[in-house]
Amino acid sequence: SSQFVPSTPRRLLASFVHRIPTAAAPSLTMSGKSQELIQQLLHAEKEAEALIATAKKNRLNKLKQAKDKAEEDLKAFREEQEKKFQKEMGAKAAADPSAELKGATEEEIRLVKKDYETNKKRTVEYVVSKVLDVTTDLTDTQKQALKFGRV
Repeated sequence: SSQFVPSTPRRLLASFVHRIPTAAAPSLTMSGKSQELIQQLLHAEKEAEALIATAKKNRLNKLKQAKDKAEEDLKAFREEQEKKFQKEMGAKAAADPSAELKGATEEEIRLVKKDYETNKKRTVEYVVSKVLDVTTDLTDTQKQALKFGRV
């Protein structure tokens, strides 16, 4: 039983006006008809005001319901996030930072030893080749220095 609710009191009033008889009556009954028409208009205006008040009340109720629902959802979300946060913080608090550092240090040591083993032979060969690669020739500057006895 949903009723059509016009958007303004004026439209509602207009919807009632079309029901008012418009036939001309004798002049004696004209004043009675005028009073009746005025009463109908007043009654229609009161109905329109009541409909508007009901619509406003319903709108406020729906807004309140929506707000309450949003607050419930927000509360549940906050609780969920707080539990998640507490769980993560508990795990971090229980973790031993020195054990974590020790593990990382051991890994770094292992990598350095691996690099040493990988490059040891090549490095030794390079150093030996440079030590054994001695030129026996003298440069012109060295020869001049020897001639003049400066060395």
